[in-house]
Amino acid sequence: MPTHARIENALRAALEDATGSGCPPRLQAAVQHAVFPGGARIRPQLTLAVARACGDDAPALTDAAAAAVELLHCASLVHDDLPCFDDAPIRRGQPSVHSAFGERLAVLTGDALIVAAFGVLARAGAHHPARLAPLLSTVAAGVGMPGGIVAGQAWECEPRVPLREYQRLKTGALFTAATRAGAIAAGGDPEAWAALGDCLGEAYQVADDIRDVAAQPEWLGKPIGQDLALGRPSVALEKGMDAALALFEALVKQAADAVPECRGAPLLRALVRAEAERLVPPSLRTGTPQRAVA
Repeated sequence: MPTHARIENALRAALEDATGSGCPPRLQAAVQHAVFPGGARIRPQLTLAVARACGDDAPALTDAAAAAVELLHCASLVHDDLPCFDDAPIRRGQPSVHSAFGERLAVLTGDALIVAAFGVLARAGAHHPARLAPLLSTVAAGVGMPGGIVAGQAWECEPRVPLREYQRLKTGALFTAATRAGAIAAGGDPEAWAALGDCLGEAYQVADDIRDVAAQPEWLGKPIGQDLALGRPSVALEKGMDAALALFEALVKQAADAVPECRGAPLLRALVRAEAERLVPPSLRTGTPQRAVA
């Protein structure tokens, strides 16, 4: 099955289990709105790609890991868009969840997606108990404290924000969880895949800084200029566009170099290069970007 179809099927199955009979209809609709249609699904793509490189001997567990990582990413977007943070009216080219369903349901939607992510892992992991505990621990580390995306978001509430630490946690931590989870789901060594997630995650955040300055909102699918307006740390604002672009290219190279030698290495390196072109295409630097939604 093609990667994209596999991811979408896994997400739909996860939400069917989570929003079964008796779920409040508007909450169910808000959850669907938060997840579909999706963006590039790069995090679950990484999970599947690493699992395949490690043999993918438990595809149902791999699918659950990929779905969990994406559900957690979607939850973070719902919460990030709330009025108490970015107050973003659009996300992925459509109204943000709080714009479409109200702030109360948006908070509950983000919470529900977090619970659904761990639920899908627990159900699939019951058939692979030896892998379940490290998988849950890895995914939890990517979203919680002290080194996950919750901690990254919390740095915005501090008077002084260390740029690299903020970016590593807010964006990079879930990329690292995605690559490590793919390895664990397939019985591989997660440490061998951590560097790929680290480098690609940091590259992704640098790209987001660049696009917040240089992209058009209709291309990006969300408002631009948020970093400046909200006083958030940004490589592009603090060091300039040339330095940000150079750092992005260096991180992409590091990510490609971090792929361990294995049967799936060429495909993984190709995925890294393709994602780099999608994130910061040459057209973005000339001011005529094409549509791409994160």
